[in-house]
Amino acid sequence: MRAAVMEAYKGTLAMAAVADPPCPRDGAIVAVRACGVCRSDLHAWNGADPDVHLPHVMGHEMAGEVCEVGPDCTQFAIGDRVTAPFIIGCGHCPDCRAGQPTICDRQEVMGFTYWGAFAELVSVAHADFNLVRLPDGLSFVHAAGMGCRVTTAWRALADRAAVKPGEWVAIHGSGGVGLSAVMIARSLGARPLAIDISDAALAMATELGAEAVLNVSGIEDVGNCVREMTGGGAHVSIDALGIAATFQNSLRSLRKLGRHVQVGMPVGSHATVTLELLDLVYARQLSLHGMRGLGAAGFAALMEQIEAGTFDPGRLVSRCIALSGINDALPQLDRFQGVGVTVIDDFVN
Repeated sequence: MRAAVMEAYKGTLAMAAVADPPCPRDGAIVAVRACGVCRSDLHAWNGADPDVHLPHVMGHEMAGEVCEVGPDCTQFAIGDRVTAPFIIGCGHCPDCRAGQPTICDRQEVMGFTYWGAFAELVSVAHADFNLVRLPDGLSFVHAAGMGCRVTTAWRALADRAAVKPGEWVAIHGSGGVGLSAVMIARSLGARPLAIDISDAALAMATELGAEAVLNVSGIEDVGNCVREMTGGGAHVSIDALGIAATFQNSLRSLRKLGRHVQVGMPVGSHATVTLELLDLVYARQLSLHGMRGLGAAGFAALMEQIEAGTFDPGRLVSRCIALSGINDALPQLDRFQGVGVTVIDDFVN
């Protein structure tokens, strides 16, 4: 198969012919028709993710068609249109059986712990547990654009934060996850406030349903600005970027009894932060929620929203590229360039 192979961190990915992945007994091989390009791929490319070892094939936001199934896979067949969460649970442990595969101790992570979907084929283990059928009306490109960003934002708001209609949701960072959170917050009847340093990103957030936007360039006290704009503070605040500044801004944006959800993955120097425990968390009685991904079973409610027309993930996709275009797309992520979501839909060029 053809794949974009990373042979050096922050280096040019080689477009190479590599061996097809073997099909697990209980798994499936998916012919990749589209794959999103995500900021998490940037972390892998930068060498910031300890699970990634060279040579490596990244890519975890795939959509495609089943082209092979193992003898112990009984729920899927060749030709099925599918996607999968990036966290592949074992399906058997207590956490998986309790519906929480994102904390499975035996999890695999597509594009990180094993070769991913910047390739013509990708393997999905425990397929009956991890594969998700795509609605007929959802294209491969739009499903890939949905990727981990929409599913993660969905779980952050609908599950972890339990957002209620009428609540203010402050969203720090208007990249793929942040824009997804804007759309989902609106679909849940909440009042999204999009926060970024890019006017272009904030303009797109407005198009996608943000009730208000805030460009924080040059603003010293972001939390105070948000509290003023929302009449006392956001009920829910999301760090959609994963850096120390947005984490702190998110907490300071909250009203009393507010809920923070950490969605962006903090790496490097941002992995450890200071915390105003007494005057902020304790005095305002804030709740802090960590979250990472969405299990396959959790896709059903989101797919219902898509099929009902309440939520359209296709609005996030701003451009499609060939596989070789990944060598331009990754550095652009590193420089916070571009608006919306980039999807690979051509694996020949």
